[in-house]
Amino acid sequence: MASPVSDAEALVEFLNSAWTPFHAVDEARKMLLAAGFKPLQEKDRWDIIPGGRYFFTRNATTIVAFAVGKKYAPGNGFFMIGAHTDSPCLKLKPVSKSTKSDCLMLNVETYGGGLWNTWFDRELGVAGRVLLRSPDGLVTQRLVKITKPIARIPMLAIHLQTASERSEGFKINAQTHLAPLLATNAKAKIKAASATPAQAAAVTQAAGPEEATAAAPPPPPPPPPERHHPLLLSLLAEQLQCSPADIVDLELHMCDTQPSVIGGACDEFIFSGRLDNLAMSFCALTALIRSCGAEAGAGEGLTDEGGVRAVALFDHEEVGSGSAQGAGGPVMRDTITRVARALSGGEEGAAERCLRSSFLVSADMAHAVHPNYADKHDPHHGPVMHKGLVVKYNGNQRYATNTVSASVFRELGSARGIPCQEFAVRNDMPCGSTIGPILASSLGCLTVDVGIPQWSMHSVRETCGTDDVSYAIRHFEAFFTGVGPMLASLDVDALPPPVLRGEIEDPSCHHCAS
Repeated sequence: MASPVSDAEALVEFLNSAWTPFHAVDEARKMLLAAGFKPLQEKDRWDIIPGGRYFFTRNATTIVAFAVGKKYAPGNGFFMIGAHTDSPCLKLKPVSKSTKSDCLMLNVETYGGGLWNTWFDRELGVAGRVLLRSPDGLVTQRLVKITKPIARIPMLAIHLQTASERSEGFKINAQTHLAPLLATNAKAKIKAASATPAQAAAVTQAAGPEEATAAAPPPPPPPPPERHHPLLLSLLAEQLQCSPADIVDLELHMCDTQPSVIGGACDEFIFSGRLDNLAMSFCALTALIRSCGAEAGAGEGLTDEGGVRAVALFDHEEVGSGSAQGAGGPVMRDTITRVARALSGGEEGAAERCLRSSFLVSADMAHAVHPNYADKHDPHHGPVMHKGLVVKYNGNQRYATNTVSASVFRELGSARGIPCQEFAVRNDMPCGSTIGPILASSLGCLTVDVGIPQWSMHSVRETCGTDDVSYAIRHFEAFFTGVGPMLASLDVDALPPPVLRGEIEDPSCHHCAS
């Protein structure tokens, strides 16, 4: 068993690589391949066998991994952990080229509900995917990450703020105040002039007709890269070792370049962006891999397993999950249906029985009590650092937890000495939500919502505890290895009806006797 420090260090390494959902899925893919999981394509035929480990991706931003128990029987359930790969950020718009006050700016849109004031005065890079045109005319996808701080959103000096802005707080206009500054126009021209003739020609071609000189040959139609600054295209091309003219299109996120670190006077915290929700994604994947056996391809951990262990990391949770690769799409139900049918030989009702025998853990970060704002929590439901995962409750179904699912999850951890906490929102405050209710309503299976407690959720820099990373991995591993037998002994719909006494027609009731 890894120590809390080593688990936290591994998470930090993952976070420093996973700047975007594209990179998070790529890192997850590397972890799974190293553990002996076999890649699948959704458009291909699946040959699934007991004891096998598999994964597939959708849109390169969602990944589903599953391991089939060697004792799997048709109708047995999926034991799943669901998390998400996306985080609030600033994304480049299709036309990112903008100029203000003789400065080269980047036209961006807000993604999700970020604390946008925390993005001011940060050293920003860009990361995401770029589509490239190859010499044979084909289009290929490449991931890119520029760690150099190439952009910044300067805060307005206090001397230029009005009295009301100072007293009431600076109100951010997402359209006009959040544009990152790439360069001054003067320096950009000097840099372009200093480029080699070949570089200058390539940048001119990629920039489009409005940037070309009269003597320059016309660019190949259509030229999508003309929507972006030539300076940005040249930086991307340098990173990708291609010509700017090869760039067909791009999907880029602005990213804080400050590395994720372990900190605090006692080295007890992780300071990082994207903890919500890459911390839960990493813990779920790590637990799945460990539960299946440490040696790649060995599968010892699946010998006595009768179900299917699975982890699904979805895109678009921060914007409602309603997409082809989001939890509101068909990804998970399609997966369960295909696997159940493949393993049952077409047996009647195999997929439906599998769903009714399944259990989902919705893993999304939770709110720890903030020492400066303790009154924001219900006084009896205040999660703290270093005391394990938080089970989340909400009677209005913002979370999918119920008595049975919470008890099962708690007991699995308790049997291994793993602590657990509980959270319910104050009655006078709104409650966030997760993929839990979305998947529970789609799959119809028992679901529990849990998460590592953290501070500063949706800030560009968040905080969680190092011990809770290890607790989460251990609890998830206990879930994978123990939930099957526990569910077999706790089918609430199969219990006999309760014995009711005290009814009028009950002869044991003598209240009306003469």
